[in-house]
Amino acid sequence: MRSSSGPGPGNLYGGPTGRHAGRQGAGPRRRAVLGPTGAACARHPWAVFAAWVVALVATLGVSHLAGGGYSDNVNLGHTQAYTGLQLLKASDRAASGYAGTVVFRSANAPLTADATAVGEAVGALARLPHVVSVSDPLSPQHPAVSADGLTAYITVHTDVVPQTLGAPFGARLRSATQSLRTAHLDVQFGGAFDQVFRPKAADAGSELIGFVVALVVLLVGFGSVAGAGLPLVTALFSVLVGLSVLGICSSVATFGTASPTLALMIGLGVGIDYAVFLTTRFRQRVADGAEPIAAAAECASSSGRAVVVAGCTVSVAMLGLFVSGISFIGMLGLAAVFGVVTAVAGAVTLVPAALGLLGRNVDRLHVRAPVAESGRDGDGWHRYADAVGRKPWVFLAAGLVLLGTLAVPLLSIRLGHVDDGADPASYTDKQAYDMVAQGFGPGANGPLTVVVDLPPGISAAKAGSLASSTTEALAAAPDVARAIPLVRTTDGRLLVGTVVPASSPQQQATTTLFNRLVGTTLPGALRGSGAAGYVSGATASYVQFASALRSRLPLVVMVVVATAFLLVLLAFRSLLLALKAAVLNLVSISAAYGVLVAVFQWGWGRSLLGVSENVPIESYVPVIMFAIVFGLSMDYEIFLLTRVKEHWDATGDHHLAVARGLSSTGRVITCAALIMASVFTAFVGSTEVVIKMLAVGLASSVVLDATVVRLLLVPAVMYILGPASWWLPGWLDRLLPRVAIERDGSPEPASPEGALPGP
Repeated sequence: MRSSSGPGPGNLYGGPTGRHAGRQGAGPRRRAVLGPTGAACARHPWAVFAAWVVALVATLGVSHLAGGGYSDNVNLGHTQAYTGLQLLKASDRAASGYAGTVVFRSANAPLTADATAVGEAVGALARLPHVVSVSDPLSPQHPAVSADGLTAYITVHTDVVPQTLGAPFGARLRSATQSLRTAHLDVQFGGAFDQVFRPKAADAGSELIGFVVALVVLLVGFGSVAGAGLPLVTALFSVLVGLSVLGICSSVATFGTASPTLALMIGLGVGIDYAVFLTTRFRQRVADGAEPIAAAAECASSSGRAVVVAGCTVSVAMLGLFVSGISFIGMLGLAAVFGVVTAVAGAVTLVPAALGLLGRNVDRLHVRAPVAESGRDGDGWHRYADAVGRKPWVFLAAGLVLLGTLAVPLLSIRLGHVDDGADPASYTDKQAYDMVAQGFGPGANGPLTVVVDLPPGISAAKAGSLASSTTEALAAAPDVARAIPLVRTTDGRLLVGTVVPASSPQQQATTTLFNRLVGTTLPGALRGSGAAGYVSGATASYVQFASALRSRLPLVVMVVVATAFLLVLLAFRSLLLALKAAVLNLVSISAAYGVLVAVFQWGWGRSLLGVSENVPIESYVPVIMFAIVFGLSMDYEIFLLTRVKEHWDATGDHHLAVARGLSSTGRVITCAALIMASVFTAFVGSTEVVIKMLAVGLASSVVLDATVVRLLLVPAVMYILGPASWWLPGWLDRLLPRVAIERDGSPEPASPEGALPGP
């Protein structure tokens, strides 16, 4: 072990070192906030509990009265799909609604034999509330019957998102189509009706499964029953308040359907982690002889400040999604912030209150010898840290090879939209999808709507000729299964038709066809006519949504990476550590993306997740995942580096500081990562494939980041850099504001030599 000699002041390492290094030149001492708050909560726990109960009841009540809802309303202004839709809305009221489908099939007899039953169903559907139009599949003008006469579908347009109408609307849909079932037809629902009938049971138990796994991890890792249960209870309580507030806000703003699940996933994950960090440090301080109230105050002051900074980092990363310029994506990030903010609030108030109530009894009940923080020079984590210090290049190379191998599938990533064909076979939307694909071809599940805006004053003859020639051009385009002729709308302003691709909506060939129609086919067919053509519809919107996100992802990456870089730079006043954090986080996220591609796009184990076919990566998942992972990875970075910085300031020995920092946080970071991964993994039971993607991607990224990156690559790089890890140019040091993470006017932390012995 190297001696405790440090660099001289004002040299390469950016300033003075030693026990008081971090305090010199810091300016006036900042008034303590978190320490006194933690002490007050610890002294008056029942008042704190009562305040949180009142907050939960109040927000739940207001949320229920507000009656908010969630819908995937994506506005891509000035795009082909959006412009075409706006033209249709102005010309045809039915086109402004949300299209659901009722698909039915006869086992052997042609559907024309059941014309009466079909007519009754069409009439009953038209009388339902919020329904603006219903198509007749047996109509000679617009037939929707397969070539063999056995399969047909009814298109139903509603003026609101069907999902917001809830289960009662689903019951009315079934009642309205009873005549079809009476005629012994197989009836299924698809399109916008998929969420109405989607099972919810799997989602309800996800958090319970995550809780059980988290409890086991905490009990095995730390031994203490109270130390394991307290983080779970406080995190759940605080996140429930966050979900209630989100519900209130959803009544005045539009949030995507994944918003509450996303807020729950992230809120629970960080909430449990933050509570674990505070609880373990409290338990260690009590074991070292500190009074419970003082220990709670010191933990709130030190680890609590790190929690606040970490929570702000996650929140800023999530809010960075607004940089995408797509409000749908930004609102998903904002939804997650509700869970994070209340998790932080619970960590700095509820946790100290519970710790103050438990006091020295926090470890009274245990399933094994209780362990809090580690940090003894001779323990297993310290020996591991020394091993990394002896051969840092070997550990660095091994970690990079592992992450690089996992990142290989990323080279073949394909963004797109996951359609109903990926759902389990028991779901009605999956059965409707398969019935349409078998009866009409795979492209019938994702038709493209062609809208031609006619020039003013065009004659009927010219409009008819233009419709005929354009239809022929569309039908002749490669990868087109068929083109339904363009017809003039009743107000005479538009020509509207449909192109059915030869491929399913989520295949690359459909995206290629869309680009060809927009870039070549339509402009060529309309050249010289004065008309403008647009390709619209749900499939077109998904294609352009993916394209928009792909083009804006680099901007989101730059903003989030720059934010993380600045945070580490401000918090630890080290240029190299900030650069290291940004680069290693990019490497770990690339590996997590590779896992995502291998599972969902290549199909390695996807059947175990209930995904029935290989699917593209949902276009917004990489963007959401990047912001979340970058924010969460900074949590572990902050908690590890604060301990290293604490020992560096105390001793000036860089090697010893890295070893002790890793030793004192290794167990906590590992357990915290396993807890968060278990919370995320539990959501693979969701009924939404997108949630499954997020669950797999986030769980794998957290595990990789907390093990390979945080406990292997980070110490290896710091050992390689040596004391230069703390280098900051003098001119930059003078420009940057002072931001303390672990100092809040509280006493110095207790020496790690007094730590509880390991198991």
